[in-house]
Amino acid sequence: MIAPQDAFSSSYASARVRFLEGAAAAGMAITSHNHPLPGRDGETLAMDVALDGSPDAERLLIVSSACHGAEGYCGSGVQVFATHDEQWRAHARSAGVAVLYIHALNPHGFSWVRRVTQENVDLNRNFQDFSQPLPQNPAYAELHDLLLPPQWPPTADNAAAIGAYIQTHGLARYQAAVSQGQHAFADGLFFGGTAPTWSNQTLRKVLRRHGASARRLAWIDLHTGLGECGLGERIFACANDAAALQRARGWWDGGGKTPVTSIYDGSSTSARLTGLMWCAAYEECPQAEYTGIAMEYGTVPITELIDALRGDHWLHLHPEAPPELQAAIKARMLAAFYVDTDEWKAQIVVQARQAMFQAVDGLAAA
Repeated sequence: MIAPQDAFSSSYASARVRFLEGAAAAGMAITSHNHPLPGRDGETLAMDVALDGSPDAERLLIVSSACHGAEGYCGSGVQVFATHDEQWRAHARSAGVAVLYIHALNPHGFSWVRRVTQENVDLNRNFQDFSQPLPQNPAYAELHDLLLPPQWPPTADNAAAIGAYIQTHGLARYQAAVSQGQHAFADGLFFGGTAPTWSNQTLRKVLRRHGASARRLAWIDLHTGLGECGLGERIFACANDAAALQRARGWWDGGGKTPVTSIYDGSSTSARLTGLMWCAAYEECPQAEYTGIAMEYGTVPITELIDALRGDHWLHLHPEAPPELQAAIKARMLAAFYVDTDEWKAQIVVQARQAMFQAVDGLAAA
């Protein structure tokens, strides 16, 4: 086993090497799905998949990272640590559970320190039925021009207008308006897209290939950004189904010590969302009983998080910005989704490891 802090990396390229080396040393079956574009440093990008266990296992746990690219700095660390954790791997094997690690669902965002894909799409708003009318978000439309002003940093007038909106409507309404997803502003924040992204299509292939034999399927998707710094909120990640919520709470709530929250009943720090990635589990693995959570690790206050995203989107629209400003925006963006301290990294690994053990026990129980 390695120390928790040694599992984390300072770039996508080094994270990928550590993951592939760890998976290979553990004898896992590795498949790489190469991305069509290069990374920030010219490196090859890929959604890498490593299977620890039988390809025909009826009980399958998925552990995934970097749905929102920059959040992969955290999620990759969890996955790398797991490849070196023999006690964890033995526990899954003894329970007859295969573990599928999906490293860098959105490798482009991971490499470029962006939350979105190369299409400027929030992957976790992109799993819509695009043959049907897409959800509307009129509250975002009210805010779009304020969120992406002509200059960065924003003027005092812009900051005052954002502050007035929050004072009038409340912080929760502001968060929901910005983050619930929108399909009308392709250059905007939390854009859900108008067609499936590369990451959407590739993930579906992975689920079809590796989930075909599963009768019981669990998924832990690793995220950062919301909540108290270092605390891993277990957010119910299934359809709005009472039986699945009961299973999730039975598996993961630790007797009330680690409660499972839900976007459906308002108990989560997340707003209620649509187009969620884990909906693909129902569509690509319909034979399986599915139970999942998102592990959402806190970093910075929500207003700071949104401002970091605003800056990053502004920079995407203004690549001519001076190098010093570009560097400052990117540093703020990384800090919003990754706390580079040994204490935070240890908290992340301990909580993820607990959730993974709980998932295996849940899958094996019936």
